Amino acid sequence: MQETSKEFRDNRIAMLIDGDNAQPTLLGEIIAETGKYGMVTIRRIYGDWTTTNMNSWKEGLNIHAIQPIQQFRYTTGKNATDSSMIIDAMDILHEGVVSGFCLVSSDSDYTRLATRIREKGSFVMGIGRRTTPKAFVNACELFVYTENLHSSADVKTSNVTKKRVSISQEPEPLPLLKTAVDMSLQEDGWSYLGVVGNRLLRLDPGFDVRTYNFKQLSQLFRFYSIQFEVREEKNPEGTNQIIYIRSRT
Repeated sequence: MQETSKEFRDNRIAMLIDGDNAQPTLLGEIIAETGKYGMVTIRRIYGDWTTTNMNSWKEGLNIHAIQPIQQFRYTTGKNATDSSMIIDAMDILHEGVVSGFCLVSSDSDYTRLATRIREKGSFVMGIGRRTTPKAFVNACELFVYTENLHSSADVKTSNVTKKRVSISQEPEPLPLLKTAVDMSLQEDGWSYLGVVGNRLLRLDPGFDVRTYNFKQLSQLFRFYSIQFEVREEKNPEGTNQIIYIRSRT
């Protein structure tokens, strides 16, 4: 979601990266995305740095002030990184020095970790490929697909037109949008866009308007002008417009 809620801004976040299961070319984008939801105070990446496959990470570590954590592979074919990362995450959680976590991986082994963090009342987001198992995605409060980070620079920010590039493997978002609007209804029959956005993440933590080549949630609703009516009002505080959504059907 691109219209980030104010509730996230004071978060202190620990970003933990599975170096065996993430993309080094997106390191800058990953940090920027995490920064939307708070200050990234702990930055660690886990892997066996004695192996050549970790070389692609090294260039960006100093630039982004990320601490590499060494984890030897004790058994061929086994990934020890997840165990080390999980142990560190639990230590950080119990120290109480952060209010949220960003787990960068596409590995379902982190599903229970994400669930445990949320059970303790901390915010947890995930970043991984679109092939990430749904169990891990749903265990997070929100999940960002790296494919959307790849294409974020290409998303058009101009007025919405009827030309939308579809992503064939993605389901049509209309049923999800309708459910979120219905869940957010006020007495007057309108739904506040900010509340709708929160409901969308509760229904699907991986929901992201960039998947449908829009930058703002309001643009996606305007695209579905037959199904939804969009109303804007001036904010009494003089900041951004207040946007409301109502289903036409």
